[in-house]
Amino acid sequence: MGLLTVAALLPAEWDKRLVDANVASLEDADLEWADVVLVSAMLVQSPSAKSIMRRAKHAGKIVVAGGPAFRGHLEHFPDADHFIIGESEVVMPAFLQDFTRGVAKREYGSSEHPNLKSTPLPAWGLLKMRDYVSMALQYSRGCPFDCEFCDIVVMNGRRPRVKRPEQMIQEFQSLYDAGWRDSVFIVDDNFIGNIVQVKEFLPVLAEWQKRHNYPFKLMTEASVNLALDEELMEMMSAANFHKVFIGIETPSTQSLVECGKKQNVRTDFSVAVREIHQHGMQVMGGFIVGFDNDTPSIFDQQFKFIQEIGVVTAMVGVLNALPHTRLWNRLKSEGRLFDGLSGENTDACINFNPIMGCDVLLEGYKKLLGVLYSPKKYYDRISMFLSSYNPTSRGRIVRTDVQAFLKSMWAVGIVSSARIHYWKLILKTVVTKPKALSAVVELAILGLHFERVSRRVMNSTFSRL
Repeated sequence: MGLLTVAALLPAEWDKRLVDANVASLEDADLEWADVVLVSAMLVQSPSAKSIMRRAKHAGKIVVAGGPAFRGHLEHFPDADHFIIGESEVVMPAFLQDFTRGVAKREYGSSEHPNLKSTPLPAWGLLKMRDYVSMALQYSRGCPFDCEFCDIVVMNGRRPRVKRPEQMIQEFQSLYDAGWRDSVFIVDDNFIGNIVQVKEFLPVLAEWQKRHNYPFKLMTEASVNLALDEELMEMMSAANFHKVFIGIETPSTQSLVECGKKQNVRTDFSVAVREIHQHGMQVMGGFIVGFDNDTPSIFDQQFKFIQEIGVVTAMVGVLNALPHTRLWNRLKSEGRLFDGLSGENTDACINFNPIMGCDVLLEGYKKLLGVLYSPKKYYDRISMFLSSYNPTSRGRIVRTDVQAFLKSMWAVGIVSSARIHYWKLILKTVVTKPKALSAVVELAILGLHFERVSRRVMNSTFSRL
């Protein structure tokens, strides 16, 4: 999404080619074709970005780097000729002006958070959509909360900035006109960060979806106060949202207070998750272990908590300190910060000295994942989800839904160790709640992914970067 937006900010007369290294290989022919190579990456993609920049430099190309991976320690990227630090709408014009005159500096940056009215339509024409199961759009940037471990405020600020409803409808229409008919992830830091504005936008979106026979199933990220707003949940359901990611983090009140996640302290998550499920939106949850107030008992607490609230897609990671966050600054002042950061919170790496000790934290994390994604416990959560889920997803069944079901019958229903649980669940769903079948099939497939992730973690050894 970032690259497609940046591409639209570049001069129209430039010939452009996009290579997404997540889904395709960067070929030598791509480098030979180019005069300039622009590289964007998140922290976890830094090794790949370094390799690409090295290849581009060896091929004699000008290298421009931008994105979260390059917000600090620029000396780690010696093959970049220019850095774009900050939001491209305000930084890119100055760079392009100097670049076209042949006087571009090494680094361009700004801490300004621009009005999103200046954000162009993504350059969809550069994308091979067949490589993706979901497209991305952005409605807002920024989050009103300031969690200690989160770098959203550092990058995008605490004042949520939104696009006008007509601007967003234009983006949806452009994606529709490009031929996409499937899942769309609204990649906001917190989609409901500005509730007044989002309530103005959602009815317009719902009307557009209805007029086009609901071509898009939507998912996004939001804070848990969503569950307290009946009107907002109904609006999101009407607009065909079917998934929402929520940073739940931990059952420990002390740890929530420690990290500044005060909006979660008084929340009854069993009720909150059930409310959101009843409005046709599946809750995906983020969970963290390794806070200073966590003791070795946190791993059992997390498991029981996740099973109790019925979040199937529970993404559990080890706490890490992202650069320039409040957590990073605090740990640095306490002399507890290690050098380096992988950007991946499930790779058995950690960049600070936890109170409970690195070995205890890692071993507890391994055991937690092992039991959390064992077939029985995982399918227990799917059954609990099914009991409260009120599927309201609109639109017709698409080809990918049928393909996923057929593939799941083999990959999960015959080959995997979860096959007995799978067939019991499929039968139960068909009999009791057939409209939920596509969601249940997807969760069964995701179970294989999470089982592989947990197995990789359990076979890993602790590393300090």
